[in-house]
Amino acid sequence: MNLFQVIELVRPKPHQGGSSGVLDRCHDIEDLRDVARRRLPPAVFDYVDGGADDEISLSANRQAFRQVRFLPQALQDVSAPDLTTQLFGTGLAVPFGLAPTGYTRMVHSGGERAVARAAAARGVPYTLSTVASTALEDVSATGNSNLWFQLYVLRDRGLTHELVDRAAAAGYRVLELSVDTAVSGHRSRDVRNGLTIPPRLTLRTLMGIGARPGYWTSMLRGAPLTLANLQSATASSGGTTVARVNELFDPSVTWDDIAEIRQRWSGPLVLKGLLGPADIRRAVDVGVDGVHLSNHGGRQLDRSITPLDLLRPARDAAGECLAVLLDSGIRHGADIAAAVALGADACFIGRPYLYGAAVGGTAGVERVIDLLTAQLRRTMQLLGTADLTDLRKHGPGLVTLEHRPLPGRKSTAHV
Repeated sequence: MNLFQVIELVRPKPHQGGSSGVLDRCHDIEDLRDVARRRLPPAVFDYVDGGADDEISLSANRQAFRQVRFLPQALQDVSAPDLTTQLFGTGLAVPFGLAPTGYTRMVHSGGERAVARAAAARGVPYTLSTVASTALEDVSATGNSNLWFQLYVLRDRGLTHELVDRAAAAGYRVLELSVDTAVSGHRSRDVRNGLTIPPRLTLRTLMGIGARPGYWTSMLRGAPLTLANLQSATASSGGTTVARVNELFDPSVTWDDIAEIRQRWSGPLVLKGLLGPADIRRAVDVGVDGVHLSNHGGRQLDRSITPLDLLRPARDAAGECLAVLLDSGIRHGADIAAAVALGADACFIGRPYLYGAAVGGTAGVERVIDLLTAQLRRTMQLLGTADLTDLRKHGPGLVTLEHRPLPGRKSTAHV
């Protein structure tokens, strides 16, 4: 090595200001989480990061993926892995999308619109929450052509039906109905923090302004933070605690209500929650098009089974009649590879893209998608699988959970 080569190695790199430089230094989801923790007020970070009660399910979701073990097949041509797939008649660049999250503008002033733009740029679906902080029509105006709408059935059935009709009129492709919110889970961190929408000016808030001036300046420049799709239901309160959103949910929802919404919505309909084989068979009878296995990221029923543990029996029950989707606990592209190998058609992420949004808005969400995509591609290549069909076909021989025996190579049946 000559002197000029040494000089090039030690020469200081040009400074990159703003979020772009920070994003370049984030090499996995945990890096983004660390930066988000430093940038967000503690109550806001706890809202994103926390779970229900003792957070047993929150921890178990990650542990389930950490128990996955791979046995790759050798000497396969993986020079050009294909990560594309089809879901409900639409092509996806990768087999994952962005799950619904509430109050996204609380994490970054760009909020749901910033997320929708990132999803469109990377060719993945984005699901808007009923409790979003941006109206569904405003998100649709970003031009994203693969938007889904996640629906909570509310006590006010007129408002529920209005949301379904608004989503259809605004061009949302898929309706995802959450069936795990008869009541809201008890999220201890939010209760202790007294989290409200919009934030109230308390001593704790004032202290947070002093500690995170950049965050609060950004929030003050934007429109007031509200439950944008539920203005008529919350207008009289002047401010709603996260815990009080429970009052909007209807605990009397039954399968008859699902059938009614099926009649009202002409597009693909997905049920989201913890759905065992019996519920999945009933979902087929009601006429839904997919099931989304989720324990709400550990934010509803604590001590609930992890969606990953439910995946194989769910796939068996669904057969090829329904799409099987999965979230809760995904932090790496290898997690997505494991879920697809075990029978999922696609996965969804929530907290990871919120960390990215907190760091860099649209660019931060794009960074998350790019990181997971690169990790998934590399995992598939190291497993010896050239595309997602190959990954599913050989899944039983490629993937096991640590506490279970590894299936033999001879079995290539659908799991």
